[in-house]
Amino acid sequence: MLTKTGLGATNHFEACAFIRSDKGVKWPDIQYHFLPAAMRYDGRAAFDGHGFQVHVGPNKPHSRGRVNIKTPMAEDSPSILFNYLSDERDVQDWRKAIRLTREILQQDALAEFRGDEIQPGFHIENDDDIDAWVRENVESAYHPSCTCKIGNDHDPMAVLDRDCRVRGVEGLRVADSSIFPVITNGNLNAPSMMVGERAADLILGKDPLPPSNAPVWFDPEWESRQRQGVA
Repeated sequence: MLTKTGLGATNHFEACAFIRSDKGVKWPDIQYHFLPAAMRYDGRAAFDGHGFQVHVGPNKPHSRGRVNIKTPMAEDSPSILFNYLSDERDVQDWRKAIRLTREILQQDALAEFRGDEIQPGFHIENDDDIDAWVRENVESAYHPSCTCKIGNDHDPMAVLDRDCRVRGVEGLRVADSSIFPVITNGNLNAPSMMVGERAADLILGKDPLPPSNAPVWFDPEWESRQRQGVA
């Protein structure tokens, strides 16, 4: 920290990437953060020694959790169930994420920096072992959302109307990442700020900005290949 060298000179997340998990997937659905050290979110040591690592995860999980109010008292904590990996599609996506990540880290460009695989470890190879490791180690990455979704009047699960107002409650709106019907395909920070800006305009009665349809590039062969030159 004092000399601005080594790990004190990095925010640990300078390098990021998005890739598609398979052919037939139109937009990237796996996100990477590359770190020049090996660490854990919970503050415990990942292992003894030097290392680098990748934080990786599928961006479009299908499993759905829930938040339930337990008592009428506002100070009482709710009951929260993340319900990770309850949808088989998420289990399969994690297998792809682990195997694609290994392929990336085994590229020649990283050979001089690479040693043995710390986690999961090369002995974790078949589907059952990968599934067990993921269930033991998966984390939320601080992106819980979608617990208070916005929707039309005919959606029984829509807590909010189109103006972010809580149905059945006077004078209450929600303006954060809980209002998304499904999680965004990437970090929640910018989308959450956009929700706040839009809710502020709704409260103030401002007209929305004109629609903007920015062009988006897709691989013209996205339906038949996962990466260039490989089916």
